[in-house]
Amino acid sequence: MTLSFGIFDSGVGGFTVLSSILKRHNVKAIYLGDTARVPYGNRSSEELRLYAREVTQWLNSFRLDGIVIACNTTNSLALDIVRKYSRFPVFPLINNFEALRNQNKIGVLATSSTVSSGYYERCIKSVNPSADVFQQSCPAFVPLIETGQLNSIQLEQVAYEYLDPLINMNVSSIVLGCSHYPLLRPLLEKLLPKYISILDPADNLAIQLDEFCGTPSIRSDKYLSFTNVSFFVTSDPIGFSLKAKQWLGFMPPVKHVSLQSRSFVS
Repeated sequence: MTLSFGIFDSGVGGFTVLSSILKRHNVKAIYLGDTARVPYGNRSSEELRLYAREVTQWLNSFRLDGIVIACNTTNSLALDIVRKYSRFPVFPLINNFEALRNQNKIGVLATSSTVSSGYYERCIKSVNPSADVFQQSCPAFVPLIETGQLNSIQLEQVAYEYLDPLINMNVSSIVLGCSHYPLLRPLLEKLLPKYISILDPADNLAIQLDEFCGTPSIRSDKYLSFTNVSFFVTSDPIGFSLKAKQWLGFMPPVKHVSLQSRSFVS
C-alpha cells in the first residue's frame, strides 16, 4: 500500500522537503502552498498559530497517513497546534541534529520569526550543550525566491550580507533553517568557504520517515516523479504553477482553496 502525506508550506519552499521525501520514499502527497499569506517568516506568533490550525483542519479532510510540516517557522512557533488538531501522525522538519553533536560553532540561517523563537538554538543545544549557535535572520530571502529572482544581483548581495557575520564567527556548519533556503544552495556554496558545511533538515526528515514508510528506495533527481502529488494554493494557482516549473521541470495542475481567518488561536 502506498502511503499518503499532507505537506504544507507558505509557498514553493516546501518543494525542497517534498523532493527529499520522494527521493527516498514512494509516497503520495497533498501539497498546500499558503500563497495568500506568504511569507510566514514576518508574521506574528498569533497569526502563524491560526494559519497552522486552518491548514491542519483542511488537511484533515483527506485520507492521509501523516502530515509533514515543510515550514521551519511553523515548526518553531506552532508545532503544538498542528499536533493538537491533526487527525494523523505529525512529522516536524526540525527534528534531528546528531550531525552537529561535536561541532563548536554552528550558524543558522532562518526567518525573523524562527530566529526570535530561539527554537533552533534550543534543539541544537539539546544534543550539543556546549555549542555556540549563531542565528542569522534573512528576511529578504523568501520574497526574492517567491518572485523568481534567483539570479538577481540583489539576491547575491543580501546573501553575502547574511553570510558574512557567520563566516566572521568561524562557524563550521550552517543549518538552512527555512525550507526555501535549499533552493539557494548553489549560491550559498559559491559564497561560503569550502570548510563550512551546509545542513538541510529536509534530508534528516526523509531519513526519519524510514521507520514509518519502510525500506527506502532511493532515486536520483533524474528519476524523481511528482505524478502522485496533488498541488493546492490559497491564491494565484497559475502563477504558482509557472514558478513550480522552475523546480519540478513541468507546470503541474494547481487547485485553489480558501482558508478564512476569523480569530486567533492561543
